Order: sequence, then structure tokens, then C-alpha cells
Amino acid sequence: MRPITETLLFDDAMQVVMKAATPITRAEQVALIDADGRVAARDVVAAVDVPPFDRAAMDGYAVVAEDTFGASTHASKTLACVDRVFTGQVPARGIRSGECIEIATGAPMPAGADAVVMVEETERDGDDSSVVRVLTPVYPRQNVGRRGADISTGQTVVARDQVLNPSRIGALAATGVTMVEVFARPSVAILSTGNEIVTPGQPLGPGQIYDVNRFTLETIVNRHGGRTVILPTAADTIDELSDALTEAQTHDVVVFSGGSSVGDRDLILDALKQRGEILFHGVAVKPGKPTVFGRVGRTPVFGMPGYPTSCLSNAYMMIVPFLRQIARLPRWEPPSVEVPLARRIVSTTGRHQFYTVRLVDGRAEPAFKASGDITSMAHADGYIEIPAQTDVVEAGTTVTVKLF
Repeated sequence: MRPITETLLFDDAMQVVMKAATPITRAEQVALIDADGRVAARDVVAAVDVPPFDRAAMDGYAVVAEDTFGASTHASKTLACVDRVFTGQVPARGIRSGECIEIATGAPMPAGADAVVMVEETERDGDDSSVVRVLTPVYPRQNVGRRGADISTGQTVVARDQVLNPSRIGALAATGVTMVEVFARPSVAILSTGNEIVTPGQPLGPGQIYDVNRFTLETIVNRHGGRTVILPTAADTIDELSDALTEAQTHDVVVFSGGSSVGDRDLILDALKQRGEILFHGVAVKPGKPTVFGRVGRTPVFGMPGYPTSCLSNAYMMIVPFLRQIARLPRWEPPSVEVPLARRIVSTTGRHQFYTVRLVDGRAEPAFKASGDITSMAHADGYIEIPAQTDVVEAGTTVTVKLF
């Protein structure tokens, strides 16, 4: 046994972690439909105007605005309807003073027209009548979408480092873009360790358990900008862990699960010492104290606790901000609610605690069971943070619950 004799304060540990989070520089082209959530690697400049022509913004009649001045329900202005134009059509002719053209929303404006009268503000003696009575005046450009009013040629549609979302993807589509250059997703190698670990779907032998952490870590990484690569489970031997590090360091980040604690077979420390350096081992948090962070060459390496709740909790607290900075994503701010605590919590003095809770009838009900119990997280709605210097949080205290 090699007990952890010193631990790093959580804030200090995060400073070390974030200092190592170098934003990715690799870029790739992806189809526009696949670009949601990706980060633009360069400015995208419009090659066309949007809309590419003056167009009607309402169903009605394209007119010379001056012809409608003074119109009212008691003194309508009479115009001759000389044509009609629908979306996707080009007007066959223009108009002169005293004329109008029936027009659909989005259709190109005919030459000579400078406004649109809404159909609701007109009267007509039957659909076949060529006479249109205008009941309200319009001013020049009223109800007309100008060419380039939305996006003009040469305008930056999406800027480098902006996260693409449905509206930005829509803006790119409006300019005719089909492919977009984005930063690559950081490649994150995930490796479970331990002689007792079995992949779900396989039969369990004596003393064996199913691998939980691979799935929780993979989900976290995929949700926060990374691309996971699952490596084969490594046995608790220096040789296997060292070989795994050799393969894993071709990726942007390496995350080990298990092997970071203090037992004789917790050998991540030894493997890291052989191949690279340890930046810290042990964080003053609960759960998740036996967390390791180091690097092999330029590749950051996380050694996460084997207990599922410890592993997942520290993944939220440490890997998520680290990975998002590498992926050039904005800082993650989980939604939160302030509610009273339903029951008294006794905390561990000296360790910053992330304590899971359920929201029940407007109160925070403690959900944490033990570091090895995944239902401590699965049956929780979020967590509260209990500072290291606090040993008791009384029932009824208003707490901030950060939601998963």
C-alpha cells in the first residue's frame, strides 16, 4: 500500500489541469448538415447577397407607392392589375404609374414597383377583375425585402471560433455553402484497467464486475466536444499499462479508469513515472480523491478513480472544462436551481465535496450513497458543492443545485 500523504486543493488542481489544456489547431471540412456543435476554424464570407433580389414581404400587390398616397376606406385609389407573380417566378413585365401586379410573399419585385400593399388593405370585384382598390397608403420600400438586407456579399457570416448551431448553419445555407471548415474534435483515448473488469455482454467470472466507467466517460467526452477511441482493457501489470500508454499517446488526451489509488496493483503511477511525469496525485475532493494527472510527452493523461461515482464526478468537474477548452468550446455552465435542503448532510472537513441530490417537492433530497455506487449519480438530478471548511449543512439551508 502507498497511501496518499498529500492532496492538492481542488482549485489548485484545476489550475494545473487547465494550464495543460492547449486548444486544438487541426481543422477539417465537414458537410453543413454535420456541423452542428462544431467550432468554425476560419471566417466564412458570403459570396452572394441574401436575399439575391428585392422581394415582396407580404402577399398583396406591387405598386408605385406614390399612387397610394391619400388612400382610405372612404377614398380608395384605383389601380389596374396587369399581371401576377408567384415565388420562383420572374415578373414578365414591369409596372407604370396607375398599375399594380398581384404578388406572393417572397416573389421578386417587378421593375418600377417600390412597395407592396397587403391584400387585406385592398378590395377587388371578383378574382377576374383587373381593377384593384387600395384602401390604405404605403410608403416607398414598405413591405419589401431589399436585396442583401439579410446578408451582403463580402459579409462575415460565421467567424472563426464561433460554435455552429442551427441558426448559424441556416445562415451558411442561405449563402449556398455546403461544406464548412471546423476544428477537429480532440481524440480522447479511454482505457479501463483492472483484472476484474469485464465488458457488458460478456459472462462474469468469479470476482469480476462489468465496466461502467468506459461508458460514462465515453458519453461525457462525446457530449463535450471530444471524439472517443476505446482501447482494450489493460491488466494490472506495468508492461500492459506501459504498452497502453505507448498506443494512447498518439491521441490528444488519455483517460485511464482505475489503477490510480494506493493499492499494490494500482500501477498507473508507476507507468506514468516510467513514460512521463506526474503533475499531481490526490485531490482534496470527495468523491474522487485518488485522481492522477500527468503527461507523456505532450499528451495529457488523466488517471481516474475506479469507483464509478468518483470517476464520473471528477469527469464532470475536471475533464469537462479541460476538454471544452481543448475543443475551443465555451465554458460549460450547467443550469442550476436554489432550493432548501431536505435533510442534514455531514461532510468531510478538508475536502471539497460534490454531493449528489434529487429534487423532490421543491427540496434537495440527498442522493449520495457511496463512491462505488453508480446510482449515487443515476438517481440524482444534480449536485451541490460543500466547501472544504464546512462539516455540516443543516436541513432547510438554501443550496444551489447544479443540474446534470
